[in-house]
Amino acid sequence: MRLRLDLAYDGSGFHGWARQPGLRTVQGELERALDTVLRTSGTELTVAGRTDTGVHARGQVCHVDVDEDRLAAAATRREAGVEALRRRLDGVLDPDVRVHRVQPAPEGFDARFSALWRRYAYRVADRPGAVDPLARQHVLVWPRPLDLDALQDASALLLGEHDFAAFCKRREGATTVRRLLELGWERRDDGVVEATVRADAFCHSMVRSLVGCLLAVGEGRRPVAWASEVLRAAVRNPAVTVVAPHGLVLEHVAYPAVDELAARARETRAVRVSPAASTS
Repeated sequence: MRLRLDLAYDGSGFHGWARQPGLRTVQGELERALDTVLRTSGTELTVAGRTDTGVHARGQVCHVDVDEDRLAAAATRREAGVEALRRRLDGVLDPDVRVHRVQPAPEGFDARFSALWRRYAYRVADRPGAVDPLARQHVLVWPRPLDLDALQDASALLLGEHDFAAFCKRREGATTVRRLLELGWERRDDGVVEATVRADAFCHSMVRSLVGCLLAVGEGRRPVAWASEVLRAAVRNPAVTVVAPHGLVLEHVAYPAVDELAARARETRAVRVSPAASTS
């Protein structure tokens, strides 16, 4: 049977999500914990969004296919198999990763391909009073003040479906066309500037590249129009800084109604082309 796992982790001690030989990763730790609790081997997880080294998650989602008998064996008199599995995972995992919920996945559910969108937050302290030593692993300290109006104006130019090749590390055979649904900035009560970035999907380093580009605008080093110029060029611009990973958090992954899960997965698997290319 397929299980959906909702989890959170502090990425500071991980070399990203994806399993890598000899390195501590979230996937590696969680798969090892599942094998321990279920007394299996070779467990493989599918995740909604692979996070890079040092990136955190508060609302990550993954799925795993397990043998029903193995799951039933994990049950106790007071707990069903899924709840017993969740509790026992907490006993095996280190405290920098927590599984909040385990539940049977509905038919057609795929943690990656069924997702409608992912939402990230990036947090920046651009004022001395906003710099909190206790949050140093989760908030980027920026040495110059940021203009929120300039950040908002530049961000608006990037919304919609585009080829985000200028903000992505290319992977062989992978598309860089994405639909950016939301990109906004606000200053919290504690003085920290928070960016909200929501898209149907993200390519490698996309959020941190977008933020790096926009911070250059926000501090006045580049004009507002520069962000759209970089986007239209569709090639990596060495002037765009890929900001540090520790300010980035995967906050939420959204899914459609149960009866739309399989259709959404089929739609997502279809290769997308650049809007400009499709009309040329």
